[in-house]
Amino acid sequence: MENGAAPTVPAVIVAIDGPSGTGKSSTSKAVAAQLGLSYLDTGAQYRAITWWMVNNGIDVSDPAAIASAAGKADIVSGTDPADPTITVDGVDVSGPIRTAEVTSRVSAVSAVPDVRARITELQRSLAASAERGIVVEGRDIGTTVLPDADLKVFLTASPEARAARRSGELKGADVNATRTALLQRDAADSTRKTSPLAKADDAVEVDTSDLTLQQVVECVVTLVEEKRAAK
Repeated sequence: MENGAAPTVPAVIVAIDGPSGTGKSSTSKAVAAQLGLSYLDTGAQYRAITWWMVNNGIDVSDPAAIASAAGKADIVSGTDPADPTITVDGVDVSGPIRTAEVTSRVSAVSAVPDVRARITELQRSLAASAERGIVVEGRDIGTTVLPDADLKVFLTASPEARAARRSGELKGADVNATRTALLQRDAADSTRKTSPLAKADDAVEVDTSDLTLQQVVECVVTLVEEKRAAK
């Protein structure tokens, strides 16, 4: 980097956690793009391994079966915020991992310690190899995956706001049903024994209920720039 035209800036690792529907993905991608950082959607990795298990006949109601298969899938995440990719055994699964079938099973699969250990290892490796830094979004990044991240942000929003956003993303899904599903997912992710969804003690909490995406992005970018300046 030193002999390039661009001035060198300190690499920065940003952890953005929070439940579904708070704007994590949109915010994380926009922040990464604006600041020239890599981007990682850790939820997509858990969806990818869930998709692989479903498609390979693994009984996802059996934690022992899930654990024994945890290391078999070859998951590769692209970290370009403009075009984040994910493949399993060389197959593009960016579409298939968003199906209702995968969504309904991902909490059970991701609760298995062997799965979390495998995916956490992938996540730490990607963060360590990001030359300029990275924005990593998920549910346990600030608490478990990258506890030494330069900046930790925890996004929240009211259940109503989250349901409205998610049902909009799902093209006309019933808002009440979506709200119920989100709260069920929250309960599953917050009460699992291994790396539950939780706010890190040193995370900055941002309530996105009444904010536009641009306002949230500006808030996080300002926080990142402050951390960079202090390095």
